[in-house]
Amino acid sequence: MSTIILGIESSCDDTSAAVIKDGVLLSNVVASQAVHEAYGGVVPELASRAHQQNVVPVVHEALKRAGVTKEQLNAVAFTRGPGLMGSLLVGVSFAKGLACSLGIPMIDVNHLHGHVLAHFIKAPNEEFDPPEFPFLCLLVSGGNSQIILVKAYNDMQVIGQTIDDAAGEAIDKCSKVMGLGYPGGPIIDKLARQGNPSAYTFSKPHIPDYNYSFSGLKTSFLYSLREWLHEDPDFIEHHKEDLAASLEATVVDILMTKLRKAAKDLNVKEVAVAGGVSANNGLRNAFREYAKKYGWKVYIPKFSYTTDNAAMIAITGYFKYLDKQFCTIDQPAYSRVII
Repeated sequence: MSTIILGIESSCDDTSAAVIKDGVLLSNVVASQAVHEAYGGVVPELASRAHQQNVVPVVHEALKRAGVTKEQLNAVAFTRGPGLMGSLLVGVSFAKGLACSLGIPMIDVNHLHGHVLAHFIKAPNEEFDPPEFPFLCLLVSGGNSQIILVKAYNDMQVIGQTIDDAAGEAIDKCSKVMGLGYPGGPIIDKLARQGNPSAYTFSKPHIPDYNYSFSGLKTSFLYSLREWLHEDPDFIEHHKEDLAASLEATVVDILMTKLRKAAKDLNVKEVAVAGGVSANNGLRNAFREYAKKYGWKVYIPKFSYTTDNAAMIAITGYFKYLDKQFCTIDQPAYSRVII
């Protein structure tokens, strides 16, 4: 008998629903919110309102594309946290209501676990080569920068993380200082491909163990930019490609240096990357280079699995369903958590 899981993701500004059948992805629908671009960042109140408008049509479309009726579902998996509380409440409430109306189990999913387990999403007619346990996963996004030792789908240990800003957050803020718009990550990535990564040097932190820090880099970038703009008011326009390339190269070097140390110390050769920043071209190239240099087997997600999506929630829910790890209706959403 088949196992069909509906996944719902609403942790930030993307409303998403996905259907997985026996571990195979049948649909993955995402509704993004362009309203935040005018504000230079996600506005929580606007995000939650948009989720309320989007959740029903997105779930309907996911079921339609999968060729599945709601009566065929075995369970509903949903992002319980971390994320924006208002956004989470929409997805959590809808998922609980749907599960109760159908009389099927509800499965709560840690959003960060979902990003890590995105590597286990199996799409029809595509090569499937998931990581072998144990493996290291570099989880990098606008809100998180962590090195995670993954021993099993339900056994993850954070061995290193940022003590201040996340990598994606630092990139977004530097992009904003340059007046390049929001979100800054894709803009910096595009400009960096045309620039010289060695053109400028910015501060790199000296943090113990496997932890990260990006606040110093952000400050170094800001102060350097102020000095250059004082000498040339049009400095950014004349050098934005080199600035983007140098910023990206610094962030990637900080990330990879600690990841390399962890892999060496733990003698792990299976290394993955996940999260929104894993879409960055410079980081992806660095993973391929390290694979050749250090004999790693690397796992780089499809672009559609890098940002927030329900496919990663559904696959995590599928694993938890097989182990009968269900959630009770009184379990609340949470905004902050450590894996």
